Amino acid sequence: MPEHEDRQKFVYDFTEGNKDLKDLLGGKGANLAEMTNLGLPVPPGFTITTEACKVYLGSGSEPGALRAEVSAHLDALERRMGKRLGQADDPLLVSVRSGAKFSMPGMMDTVLNIGLSDESVAGLAAQAGDERFAWDSYRRLIQMFGKTVLDVDGDLFESALEDAKHHKGAATDVDLDAKDLEQLVARFKEIVAKETGRDFPQEPREQMDLAVRAVFDSWNTERAKLYRRQERIPGDLGTAVNICSMVFGNLGPDSGTGVAFTRDPASGQQGVYGDYLQNAQGEDVVAGIRNTVPLADLESLDKASYDSLMQIMETLETHYKDLCDIEFTIERGHLWMLQTRVGKRTAGAAFRIATQLVDQGLIDEAEALQRVNGAQLAQLMFPRFDEDATGRLLGRGIAASPGAAVGKAVFDSYTAVKWSRSGEKVILIRRETNPDDLNGMIAAEAILTSRGGKTSHAAVVARGMGKTCVCGAEELEVDTKRRRMTTPAGTVVEEGDTVSIDGSSGKVYLGEVPVVPSPVVEYFEGRMHAGADDADELVKAVHRIMAYADRMRRLRVRANADNAEDASRARRFGAQGIGLCRTEHMFLGERRELVEHLILADTEAEREEALGALLPLQKADFIELFESMDGLPVTVRLLDPPLHEFLPDITELSVRVALAESREDHNENDLRLLQAVHKLHEQNPMLGLRGVRLGLVIPGLFTMQVRAIAEAAAARIEAKGDPRPEIMIPLVGTVQELEIVREDAERVLAEVRQATGVDLKLALGTMIELPRAALTAGQIAEAAEFFSFGTNDLTQTVWGFSRDDVEASFFTAYLEKGIFGVSPFETIDQDGVGTLVRDAVKAGRATRPDLKLGVCGEHGGDPESVHFFHEVGLDYVSCSPFRIPVARLEAGRAAARPKDGVSSKNGTASKDGASSKEGTSPKGGASSEGSDSR
Repeated sequence: MPEHEDRQKFVYDFTEGNKDLKDLLGGKGANLAEMTNLGLPVPPGFTITTEACKVYLGSGSEPGALRAEVSAHLDALERRMGKRLGQADDPLLVSVRSGAKFSMPGMMDTVLNIGLSDESVAGLAAQAGDERFAWDSYRRLIQMFGKTVLDVDGDLFESALEDAKHHKGAATDVDLDAKDLEQLVARFKEIVAKETGRDFPQEPREQMDLAVRAVFDSWNTERAKLYRRQERIPGDLGTAVNICSMVFGNLGPDSGTGVAFTRDPASGQQGVYGDYLQNAQGEDVVAGIRNTVPLADLESLDKASYDSLMQIMETLETHYKDLCDIEFTIERGHLWMLQTRVGKRTAGAAFRIATQLVDQGLIDEAEALQRVNGAQLAQLMFPRFDEDATGRLLGRGIAASPGAAVGKAVFDSYTAVKWSRSGEKVILIRRETNPDDLNGMIAAEAILTSRGGKTSHAAVVARGMGKTCVCGAEELEVDTKRRRMTTPAGTVVEEGDTVSIDGSSGKVYLGEVPVVPSPVVEYFEGRMHAGADDADELVKAVHRIMAYADRMRRLRVRANADNAEDASRARRFGAQGIGLCRTEHMFLGERRELVEHLILADTEAEREEALGALLPLQKADFIELFESMDGLPVTVRLLDPPLHEFLPDITELSVRVALAESREDHNENDLRLLQAVHKLHEQNPMLGLRGVRLGLVIPGLFTMQVRAIAEAAAARIEAKGDPRPEIMIPLVGTVQELEIVREDAERVLAEVRQATGVDLKLALGTMIELPRAALTAGQIAEAAEFFSFGTNDLTQTVWGFSRDDVEASFFTAYLEKGIFGVSPFETIDQDGVGTLVRDAVKAGRATRPDLKLGVCGEHGGDPESVHFFHEVGLDYVSCSPFRIPVARLEAGRAAARPKDGVSSKNGTASKDGASSKEGTSPKGGASSEGSDSR
């Protein structure tokens, strides 16, 4: 037993906690305690802490003090309720529910009606005056307990329930009477005995203890681990367990259960949003097995409960200062609150709600930035379906999570994963989803269900993942066994047929529907004015949030752009210069032949001729680039990749030469090229002759580029422009390399100044992309006026990974095994690569206090990485044009984040001190166009 166990408290009554104890009590327990403190109608209960779970998971047994603590709290609960757990004549029943710090909908286990047995079911019937209710509650206990605690295949219970309904001719389980349910209980007990080799436990405390252990164990189920990896939730948090006295929504038509939102989680609009189900328990709503009615219908069904609920919702939203997701039960006209949490919402709703709350005075602009993130902004930049396009409408459901998705119909998760791994885009179609479908939901472009509503499992999980989702498309008959979907008109969609899902309207189409640019992209492109009266409300909200971010951020945001077109787009998106212009992209296409001439040059004269031909072309490119970025810095990286990349493929060239020889039609140039390819061949070209090494080995190459940059700048100045070029040397590993290149560059700049009469001032710096460069940054800063961290190459060289190979070969296994939470090429490895960056920043500025520092690797547009770069003190990040808005937003969020690193993000505290799990890098971002491949 750990030494501290005797001093540790493992159980808290709901009256003892509060909403700030999520680490200890989990989100559910902390919020139940908070509602209790607010005087809201919460059924009495207590919470077993996450610390108890950690002890259990670490040792395989509960803490020694836990049983006594639970017994003491259970005794107090029994005294308060005036009944004992499972007593025969008037049983106290409890629910045992999971409750981790971060919401994991449907991923962990819950068991209701603990305490029912063959003996106490009659007492419950007598107490409630409803025999059917008692047997319905008992069959639910055995079904949930059997699946969750005893690991019985849930389909066996579902099949028995379907058989009972079929025998009775019942459409739903509500149509089964007490006798039917009593017989079903007997069948369920037979299933348990056959599948487990033991009878269903009749002792109430044994039921409760086993259920608690099952909830602890559910933290490490495959689906829970997969969800945590997907949402970047740490695996060492553990879950709390909430033991709550039961209230019953299945006591007849004056009872029911529901889920409510204080605002629409799909759009952010204020109003009455949610689902209600009469004569049901809470799991029926979220499972989507019965179609609900809109929450607004509750007003006509039970006006008093409806009015009380509306008042409580207003109280909770004002108290939490955010959209609240609420679970409630009505027991014979009495309203009970079972849970509240800050609700998941779509990307569009997040932006709208943040600005609405600012207008209401509930939060300030800094907090508004913590309510949104770059991943959500990236989602809003995805294309959407063309409203004017004519598609073959199959049906319409509930718009649960917006977006435009096209893919092949699949009807089970296994097929979704299999086809997705083969490169197919798929739409997962189910009657309803359950937690076992998580793999397929992750793999799919969108989810479509014929049952359920905005609060069903499919809807909640899809919104959390940013997936397009349409739920409750009742008119579409989904047959998962025959792998087809049928419309009322008789149209059949077979597995593999293409369908289009519009998560904003709920429409489902056959075939592929054309898409159009997002209005948010049109806004960033300058084609939509956010101040116009007819501007999209979403665009107005995005405009305001971006204004908050730009006012608060310290980091400047530049673009990775190699031509005037990309530079102009980047500037429209808010770029404050170019942080990386890759000059090798200027040598492609028709110019490749000139590079070949340079490579094949045997004499100095031939080399000078080739360089002379390239000079005016480079100069013209730079003039256009400087004009498009007039008045802003443009960092030009001199040639970086190995020269063989400019030559024909060795296999293709060898075949060409061999065929020519067989025809005795020799091509001297091809022969020379083949010899050059063989000569330049390297086993590890990314660790060979490239970067600064090219400039030192090939005379005149770098000086030609420097001259082109200088002459282009002089030409722009003479044209009354304001060019601000910076020359960047790649792959430097030692200060001596940089000193040699710098000396040559300064000589060329002096020659251009003298020839043009223009006073040129060009900064010269280097990329820090090798571990040695980072470790000797203090020395390198003596010859560099700026550093730009090339984190792609730095990651490769620190980890010993070849980016071009490893992501396809073994990264999937590393992610699945939890070695990586996320690819280190997507989000910077703060412990390894990040330590080198942090140390290089410190050493570089110790040598040169005014050293300008930036980053131009792919991480410059990754939300979580931007927070790291803010923290270590960089001056700017640079990323592809379409990621610029994301980087601007995250730079603002980083600056506005509270100093303790805890911020509300969709209702969750930041897990890493930088950004919350929803603040992850978008899957590929809004676009990878223009990203740095190095």
